[in-house]
Amino acid sequence: MPIKDLPADARPREKLLARGASALSDVELLALLLRTGIKGKGVLQMAQELLALKKSSADNNDGFDGIAGLLHASADDLKRIKGLGPAKRAEIVAVLELSRRALAQQLKERTVFATPDAV
Repeated sequence: MPIKDLPADARPREKLLARGASALSDVELLALLLRTGIKGKGVLQMAQELLALKKSSADNNDGFDGIAGLLHASADDLKRIKGLGPAKRAEIVAVLELSRRALAQQLKERTVFATPDAV
């Protein structure tokens, strides 16, 4: 279903602005990033397909299993979703890299316990 056919309060952008990002599902957040679908496939459907995408490498057939698993997607993995051209793939890969860097920074900044007594 095209986003324009949804009630205004159910559209991802309006929902985010009214209730905050935490009120959106993973599919809705990803749809905001993708912005548009293609003929015959709405952006919400594209986002759902992306989250369900299976990795192309032979050593891992588990798929991405949602947002956390999507962090391991390559630009080649994303090519398999019809409607994800170079610009959208680059944007998604950039956001995923920013997410990985933010997680890595948080891990570096955590307190390290040097001795058992520190626990």
